[in-house]
Amino acid sequence: MCKENQATAIRAIAVGVLLATLGTLIAISPAMAQSSALSATQADALGAYNRALSHFKSILAERRGQIDAHRGLPNLPGQALYLARVDVMSTYKDLTDALPSRIGRPNKFAIPPAYYDADNEPLSDEYRSLFDIMEAPPANAQKSATPFKDVVELGAAIARAKGLDAANADLAGRISLGLFFAETNGNQNVGNARSNTYKGSFQTGPSEDRNGRRKWDAIKERIAAFDPQLIARDETEERHADGLDHRFNHWTAVRDGLMNAHAELFTQIPAIAKTLPNPIDQMKVFELIQIIPTPTRSALQSGNLLGYRVSEPRIMGYLRNNSIFAYGHADRARTSATFREILDAMWLFNSKFEKALATYKEVASR
Repeated sequence: MCKENQATAIRAIAVGVLLATLGTLIAISPAMAQSSALSATQADALGAYNRALSHFKSILAERRGQIDAHRGLPNLPGQALYLARVDVMSTYKDLTDALPSRIGRPNKFAIPPAYYDADNEPLSDEYRSLFDIMEAPPANAQKSATPFKDVVELGAAIARAKGLDAANADLAGRISLGLFFAETNGNQNVGNARSNTYKGSFQTGPSEDRNGRRKWDAIKERIAAFDPQLIARDETEERHADGLDHRFNHWTAVRDGLMNAHAELFTQIPAIAKTLPNPIDQMKVFELIQIIPTPTRSALQSGNLLGYRVSEPRIMGYLRNNSIFAYGHADRARTSATFREILDAMWLFNSKFEKALATYKEVASR
C-alpha cells in the first residue's frame, strides 16, 4: 500500500473511532446528566425506592411460587407482602417529595400520583390476586346468595330498632355496606393473611363476635315487631350456623359485627350526616369506629367532630397500621391530626366506598 493510501486508511480509522466515541457519549450523556443533576438527598431517595421495588417484586414472586407449587406458607403470609407494599409507596412518596418531576400519570386505583407510580399497576394486581388466594374462606363457610342485600337490611333494621326514622335507617344500611367493602372488598367469610384473630365478612375477633351476638339477642324482639320476616331469616341462619364459628356464616358475621361496635352510634347518624353530607365521609367515620373506636366516640361527643385532634402515639400507630398517614417520612412524622385531616388521609378507602355506593344503588333499586 502506498503511503498516501496508508494515510487515508489511518484517517478513516481515526474518524471511525472518534464517531463511535461520540456516539457512546451522546447515548449515555442524558443518564449521566440526570445522575449528576441529582442532589445527595434525591439520589438516596431514588436508591431507596429502587431497593423497595425490587424487594416487593421478590416477595410477590416468592409467594406466587409457593402457592403454585402447593408448598406450605409461613404464618401470616400476607404480612411481608403488606409491609413490602407499604415500603414501595413510602419510598416513592419520599422520592416525589425530593424530586417532584417523578410524579407521574393518574392510576386506575385513584391513589394520589405522588404516592404511587402507575407503572406498578400490574404488581398491585398480583398483590390483590395473592391475597384473594391466601384469604379464601374455609371449606365449611356458609355463603349467602344475597350478601349485599343482607348487609343493607341488617343495618337498616338495627337502626330502626334504635329509633331512627326510615330515611336515616336507609343511611345506616348504606353505611353498613361501606363497612363491608372496607373490611373485605365486598367478599364473604374471608380469612386474614395478616392476622390469626380477625376473620369473616366484618373481620371481627372471637370476643367481638360474641359481644355482638349478645347485643343482638337483646334487640331482636324490637326488630320482630316491625320486621318479622327478617327475624325468621335470622332464626334460619342461626340453625344453619349451629356448631360453626359464627364469623363464617355471612349473615351472623355481619349481624354480630354491626352490633358489636357500630349499632350504638347509629343514633348519631342524623348529626353525622348534617356535619358530613358526603356519603363517603360518613362511611369513613364508621370505619374509624373499627380502627380507633375510643377517639372516634370522643370526637362525636365533642361537639366539634372535624376539629377534634388525635395526638396519642398509640392511636397514631393504629391509623398508620390501617394505611392512614402510613406512607413517606413526612406523613409518618406527624404527631397529631384533626378528624378532618384523618378523613382526608383515608384516600386508600375511597375506591372501596365508591364500589359500596354503586352497589347500594343497585340493591335499593331492586
